[in-house]
Amino acid sequence: MNAIHKENKHFWSFASTHFTYFFIWAIVYGYLTLWLEQVAHLNGTESGFIFSFMAGISLFFQPVFGILSDKLVFKKNLLVTITLAAILVGPFFQWLFLPIVHTSSFLAAIIAGLYLSFILNGGVGVVEQYVERASLVNKFEYGHSRMGGSLAGMTASLIAGRLFIWQPNSIFWACSVSAVILTCLVLFSDKVNVSDLQSNPDTDSDNESAPLDKKTILSIFKLKNFWVLSLFYMGAAAIYDVFDQQFIVYFTTFFKSASQGTITYSYMASAQTAIELLLMIPMPFIINKIGAKKGLIAFGFITFIRIFGSAIAPNWELLVFFRLLAGLEMPLLLVSIMKYITGAFDIRLYATVYLMASNFAKQISVFIFSTVAGKLYDVVGFQKTYFILSAIVFVITLVAAFMLEKEHPLVEQTTGQPAVQTE
Repeated sequence: MNAIHKENKHFWSFASTHFTYFFIWAIVYGYLTLWLEQVAHLNGTESGFIFSFMAGISLFFQPVFGILSDKLVFKKNLLVTITLAAILVGPFFQWLFLPIVHTSSFLAAIIAGLYLSFILNGGVGVVEQYVERASLVNKFEYGHSRMGGSLAGMTASLIAGRLFIWQPNSIFWACSVSAVILTCLVLFSDKVNVSDLQSNPDTDSDNESAPLDKKTILSIFKLKNFWVLSLFYMGAAAIYDVFDQQFIVYFTTFFKSASQGTITYSYMASAQTAIELLLMIPMPFIINKIGAKKGLIAFGFITFIRIFGSAIAPNWELLVFFRLLAGLEMPLLLVSIMKYITGAFDIRLYATVYLMASNFAKQISVFIFSTVAGKLYDVVGFQKTYFILSAIVFVITLVAAFMLEKEHPLVEQTTGQPAVQTE
């Protein structure tokens, strides 16, 4: 009974870590574009350039963070550095970014890209792989812990919209408060039953403890499947993010006033994350049943439907419907990619594969398409841009459906800890 209580305490701590981290993520990515437009007075091209630079800078952080995470495993040095940096979100935007952006939007983009990519674009992989590894050792489903992130998205949507209308800068100070709680959780509450892992006779401890050398790390770049997975992320998951960057601006055009559109957007985003939260409960079992590859492909085609549907939506009600599909997309992607990497690659290189094949490749695409899409929004409008983005997602997903390898089956050991079945 005591062991069960201890494990449950660990689970709720990691779920809370997901909540506090993705609360910051949801506010920044949900409202930064609107803040840049209404407070910093930047146009679509300038805002797109900032997101592009964030993606570009993260191309340095992600491979470094991946290798460091695989070497650190459960040591928290890098994780704590990221959470401490996140505490400065409020001071950064109010006291540093605004004065600089009024002097030089280019310099502001560089500084914002460096800072935000450290804590978000690069940092997200560190947080995610740490919780995924902990879930394998502590024997809980990563997808269930990730429900904390979905709940954070819903909470952030409800709170941030009202905070923004009251005082736009206050949304970033809410991020700082969340980061303080996150840091305390990581330092004092997130525990991994490392002793159970070491004493477990069924765990492939020799493989897990084998040192990572340069040859082992570089071996992933010789795998065709690594490049196909990277291509999929560049053409599906990345476009998902590019599409969402300035969606709130497009959405508010369907209303008579920007404030009415912002409030409606907050309700819609909350409903989306509520769906995401509910679907996170059965999603690990669904993906275990259908397979991680099929889950990834399903995500790609649903993303195509959502972007294409948003382009043809004649009113905000139908636009809301297509937006709510994101509540299905994210559970599919988040659970599928974690299980796919575990089943298709060397577990010792988990963080490297995750940060390189998904995050790194994704940010290359975001780096390119954020500026391109921002320019297209200004030149040809949102609808025509959405047609182009949806076509890219459809083609890349179709390619991945035929070329992406099926993951190895996972077998349940006597401890309940999943392991890759070797041939």
